[in-house]
Amino acid sequence: MSHKTLSPRPSQLDQAAFVEQFGDIYEHSPWVAELAWQRGLGPEQDTPDGLATAMGRVLSEADPERQLEVIRAHPDLAGKAAVAGELTDDSTREQAGAGLDQCTPEEMARFERLNAAYKERFGFPFVMAVKGSDRHVILAAFEERLKNDPAEERRTAIAQINRIAAFRLEDRAA
Repeated sequence: MSHKTLSPRPSQLDQAAFVEQFGDIYEHSPWVAELAWQRGLGPEQDTPDGLATAMGRVLSEADPERQLEVIRAHPDLAGKAAVAGELTDDSTREQAGAGLDQCTPEEMARFERLNAAYKERFGFPFVMAVKGSDRHVILAAFEERLKNDPAEERRTAIAQINRIAAFRLEDRAA
């Protein structure tokens, strides 16, 4: 639980400045920041945990179609975008931090197979907050989550996206 304060303080920003500062926390989905600001921000949202809770609530309460848009905005783990260097700066750092840039050719082939099977089953990419994990843990989670039913997996993906957002906010306060 972080007691650090974000700078600038979210509660002191107008909507445009808030979205400029925090609109990229959720991958290509600035509407999450817009709605969080519109719901009202107080001093309790000036910490990474407080803002992560407020923004996470927006996503968790969004209708399933909007949630799917956010999930689909995420890149495949160790996918073509990563190989081509086309990820956002945050995604690049997160995937490299988990060692996904060091996969063996066999591991890359396994990621490609699992990404394809997962997308085929659920219609969206596998999303996982990879900070603190390694490629072996991620591959095991992939195998396990392929067994979920679609509604359960959508909820799991949203929970993982909210964890990613919390890690990103914590990094910004560091």
